[in-house]
Amino acid sequence: MYNTELKERIRNNLKHTLSDQRYTHVLGVAAAARRLAGIYGYDTDKAEVAGLLHDAAKQLPLNDMQTLARRSFGDTLPLPVMATGSLLHGYAAVTVAREIYGIDDPELLASLAHHTTGAEAMGMLEKIIFVADYIEENRSFEGVEALRCIAFQNLDKAVLAGYDSTIRHLLDQGKTIFTGTVVNRNAQIKHLYDLDRKAR
Repeated sequence: MYNTELKERIRNNLKHTLSDQRYTHVLGVAAAARRLAGIYGYDTDKAEVAGLLHDAAKQLPLNDMQTLARRSFGDTLPLPVMATGSLLHGYAAVTVAREIYGIDDPELLASLAHHTTGAEAMGMLEKIIFVADYIEENRSFEGVEALRCIAFQNLDKAVLAGYDSTIRHLLDQGKTIFTGTVVNRNAQIKHLYDLDRKAR
């Protein structure tokens, strides 16, 4: 299903609906997702498609994002997510993937939904897209090189580093922090602790 024809169709559509800068970012995330998938033994084509679709709704007006998100999630999303485009666009992208491209794969849809907020428990593809969004080649924020190094060595540690980077940035900017981000970060710390105990 995740073939060249589908990927080309998505690229052509995004080229007309996203700004040049956002489109370049999306291509970067798709490439990073494919590379991470190869490293960690996941389906590279599926990861690439998820990378292409992760920001499909990013530049829509907030009310359009809300409409799309409700079609897939009803009224289940927290109010801060529904009110904030930077948090909501991944959930809106789920409906884009389902309704425009006929994608109903739960793993892929979850990776779109959670690529910004994360989740308390994430599968492999969710982690790949979450991390790829940080490390794609066009990113240039402070600490990105260190994050890239972590990502290619330990995906779970890279997820935690991603949460830390976001929280640190929001603190530096004096902005509010979505409480779900803190909950998800804490869950990732516990997950790493559990992995460490099993490895002993």
